[in-house]
Amino acid sequence: MARHRSSAVPLAWLYAALIVYASLYPFTGWRLIGAPPWAFLAQPWPRWWTAFDLVSNLLGYLPFGALVFGALVRTGRRGVVGVVLAVLVAAVMSLTMETLQNFLPSRVSSNVDLALNVLGAALGAVLGLALHLLGWVGRWQLLRERWFIPHSAGGLALIVLWPIGLLFPAPVPLGVGQVLGPLQELLSNLLEGTPLPNWVEGWLQTDPRVADLPPGSELVAVALGLMAPCLVAFVIARAGWRRLLLVAGAAGTGVAATTLSTALNFGPDHAFAWHTPVVVAAFIAGAAGATIAATLPRRIAAGLGLIVLTALVTLVTQAPEDPYFAESLNAWEQGRFIRFHGAAQWVGWLWPYAAMAYLLARLGSRDDA
Repeated sequence: MARHRSSAVPLAWLYAALIVYASLYPFTGWRLIGAPPWAFLAQPWPRWWTAFDLVSNLLGYLPFGALVFGALVRTGRRGVVGVVLAVLVAAVMSLTMETLQNFLPSRVSSNVDLALNVLGAALGAVLGLALHLLGWVGRWQLLRERWFIPHSAGGLALIVLWPIGLLFPAPVPLGVGQVLGPLQELLSNLLEGTPLPNWVEGWLQTDPRVADLPPGSELVAVALGLMAPCLVAFVIARAGWRRLLLVAGAAGTGVAATTLSTALNFGPDHAFAWHTPVVVAAFIAGAAGATIAATLPRRIAAGLGLIVLTALVTLVTQAPEDPYFAESLNAWEQGRFIRFHGAAQWVGWLWPYAAMAYLLARLGSRDDA
């Protein structure tokens, strides 16, 4: 089978990072233990367990197995070999995480979790094999060649990750990238007690947020938030009607992800609380701007994307924190979803910066000439 540069490769690495985050959060309280770290492998069935734990451990590794299988097959491995290697990779990953959990007081190593993780990955790999044998992988390759230029794996991975970042509630709808405040807090804690220049101390203590965004800024921020993934898509998409469909898809995905995020964080009764006249107008403006930009050459779209992302991050950084979000986050921290929620938070924080780096790389690529 021919080798292809697949978006499954970066997605598999990112999902592996999500597993590490979900398995080892909150990363504090590391201690030595007296028993051998692999003693959990011989433990009997646990006395306390929940259906949620069983299902989450099974389903949590299913996408990982499918992604690793897809990455292996798309880079030239045979189907059965891909399944075996995907299961082995997942088993090593799960065994490593369960062993490390021995050293965290807030986590409990479990051979049941290990078995369910491996089973979930196997199911994902087998599902990938079934799709491969049915010809869906080949059909996806043909569809990708019709819609996107060669070497588009990184851009496709960014497009897939964008709605995941929206699951963590943003200061304004579609307003990803509010990482400056948390970064200042992290650096302040790390550098506490260290003599620093006055300008560094001043920067660490300065809150970039304002009480309220200036009039019209929310509309602009939401519109830019919709245009950003569209411009990333235009850099890798072929010209013509396909780009218009991508704009419609981005708008629909943005609405769905924002609604789901609101429902998860504030309850199903408030799922459409984000739906205000200003936000609706912003979606229309963003879709209109993206539609106009759909006619641009890829290199110009990349340059415009950098401008849009820079403006988006600037506005989002200044946006005040929603008081309802603090209450919602507290509920997450006390609940069982915090590890997955935290992973979505990191995607939302870092997505625009990863997109900027990608667009800069595309500007220097001969493929965009």
